[in-house]
Amino acid sequence: MTVTPEVEWRVRGSYFEACNCDAICPCRSVHGQPGGPSTHGECYGTLSWHVHEGRAGAVDLANLRVAMSIRYFDDRQPSTPWEVVLYVDEQADDEQRAALADIFLGRAGGTVSHLYGPAIGEVHAVRPARITLEHVAPRKRIDVVGYLLVEAEGEASERGDVQCGIPGFDHPGTELYADVIRSNDPALRWEVRGTRNASFTTDFEYRSDD
Repeated sequence: MTVTPEVEWRVRGSYFEACNCDAICPCRSVHGQPGGPSTHGECYGTLSWHVHEGRAGAVDLANLRVAMSIRYFDDRQPSTPWEVVLYVDEQADDEQRAALADIFLGRAGGTVSHLYGPAIGEVHAVRPARITLEHVAPRKRIDVVGYLLVEAEGEASERGDVQCGIPGFDHPGTELYADVIRSNDPALRWEVRGTRNASFTTDFEYRSDD
């Protein structure tokens, strides 16, 4: 199913990400103060969404998972568009995968089109994949089998003190320390070393009528 801006859709659930910035990621808003450029001028990391409830037209999207690998440069201005690889839950059928790709790449308009959607430039690949997400336990985890592994634990902020533009500034969350972040995908390969890298957890809600 192709989800155009004319199709009514809504997804909500939990969100977790990690990147190579130092925690707290300087891109985020803390105590309502606006963020700035990334720590190293080249940002790469992984975003993940667990859709707890969701629908696009008649297509049920509940209990499906999506992850995105990204890279961009902001040591030059304007910063470069994001290069991305999108991973869509292999448990989804063809209609569900197409709908999730359109929504989370910003092609379906709505909330994503005025959050991070306009930052996306080259989409290297959209891959069905076995995705395991741990968004609840103290040690958070993203495992896209064969492609990505992210782990984070330990709070780097007070709960609710940090906001991020990807889930939306109206969804405050908690900064964590990431200690495993790597991508083995040949389309976008990277690895971050260290134990105090930026990571963030919260919830999200994206809608077609936003």
